[in-house]
Amino acid sequence: CYQLPKCEYFCLSLVVVLPVLTLVFPSETSDSYVEMVPLKPLQLKAFTLCMRLATELKGEREVILFAYRTGDYDELNVWRELDGSGDGVFFQVPELGALKTHLCVTWDSSSGAATVFMDGRKSLTKIYKKGHTIRAGGKVLLGQDPDSYLGDYDAKQSFVGEVCDVNMWDSVLPDRTIKDLVSGKRVQRGNVFDWETIQLKISGTVEVIHPINIPV
Repeated sequence: CYQLPKCEYFCLSLVVVLPVLTLVFPSETSDSYVEMVPLKPLQLKAFTLCMRLATELKGEREVILFAYRTGDYDELNVWRELDGSGDGVFFQVPELGALKTHLCVTWDSSSGAATVFMDGRKSLTKIYKKGHTIRAGGKVLLGQDPDSYLGDYDAKQSFVGEVCDVNMWDSVLPDRTIKDLVSGKRVQRGNVFDWETIQLKISGTVEVIHPINIPV
C-alpha cells in the first residue's frame, strides 16, 4: 500500500495468473503421445481431473482426451465419443472447438457420482461404478489410446489440437474451486498431477510450447 497526503491509502492488488506450457499435437498419427509421470500412484476411490484443450476435429470420429491403462485394463479414459455406444458413463455436452475449453471430470466411488464441468458449468450427476477402485501400476498418456500396455495405437482415435493445464486430485473438488480454476485463481495444487511441476515424456511429433515470461 502507498500512503498519500491526508493519511489516505491507495492499495494496489494484482492477481497474476502464471503462464503454463502447452502441448500441440499437430496431426493425426499413431505414434505421437505424451506420457505424464504422476506424483503418487493412481489407486483412487475419487478424483477430479481438469484440463484446457482445443481441437478442430469434427464429430465424425471419436477422440481420446486422457488415457490411463494398466497391463491388462483401461482404468480411466476420457473420450469425445462418436455415438455413445461404448462402455462408460456418457454426457451430452457442447462441441469442442478451436477456442480452448476448460474441462473437468469428477467421480466418487462411495456414491458412484460422476459429473462433467465445461468452462465452470456443471452437468447433471450420473451414477457409475459405485464401490469401484481405480488400480495403480499403469501409465497415463495424452494423445493416444493404448489398446495394450503402451502400444497398439489407432491414428483414427488420436488427439489433434492443443492441451495444457492438466491437473488431477485424489478427491472431488468443491464446485466453487472448479469455477476458480476456470478463472485462473490460485487453488490447491493437484496432488496426483500438478501441471506447474509436471514431468513429461514426449514421443513423436508433439510440440511443447513454453510460455513467454512477461514482467509485471
